[in-house]
Amino acid sequence: MKKRVFKANIALPKQGLIKLTWGNVSEINRELGVIVIKPSGVSYETMREEDMVVIDLDGHSLERDNLKPSSDLATHIVLYKHFQDVNAIVHTHSTNAVKWAQARRDIPAYGTTHADTFCGAVPCTRQLTQAEIEENYELETGNVIVETFTQRKLDPLECPAVIVYGHGPFTWGETTEVAVQNSIVLEEVADMAFGTEQLNSNIDTIDQYLLDKHYYRKHGASSYYGQN
Repeated sequence: MKKRVFKANIALPKQGLIKLTWGNVSEINRELGVIVIKPSGVSYETMREEDMVVIDLDGHSLERDNLKPSSDLATHIVLYKHFQDVNAIVHTHSTNAVKWAQARRDIPAYGTTHADTFCGAVPCTRQLTQAEIEENYELETGNVIVETFTQRKLDPLECPAVIVYGHGPFTWGETTEVAVQNSIVLEEVADMAFGTEQLNSNIDTIDQYLLDKHYYRKHGASSYYGQN
């Protein structure tokens, strides 16, 4: 787990998704009740595989010499507890996705590149209240993500991403590799959507039948994209 989480974290700056220490990746093993996550504030240039932090599902350290875990740990724990098919989570402050978070807008599905990964718009959460921010910010960030998916009746595997109002994106998947890939795709479609609206401010979202075709040819029981 440490090796996978380290490799996934190192991929973030390589893919241009983070600067400085603005990101983290975690993985869960539900059978063992263990989460491995990036340490807080450690430079990617000096970070080592053995620095990955091992904790239980209540956030308690399981290794004597653990570094402090990412400050976003509580958000990851909430998502793991509510999204039972998710095994890895990525958080970044990637530029284009953050633009939509700061604009307080969902990322619309304007084309098939978006539809290949996200079965509809990528949602933006509501704003956290002052009380939520002051009392338990990271935990409430997780709660508002779960609230958004519950209220909108979204499947977290059909839409493996969210942008938190005024903050930034979280993505997830069944593996660390898939979760990172979803972050890469999210950043690209955020940029594409921004450019699309600049070129045509009256553009409509992609037709549902075309969106469904592109999403379900890659996902689900009837998918046929790729090799067996």
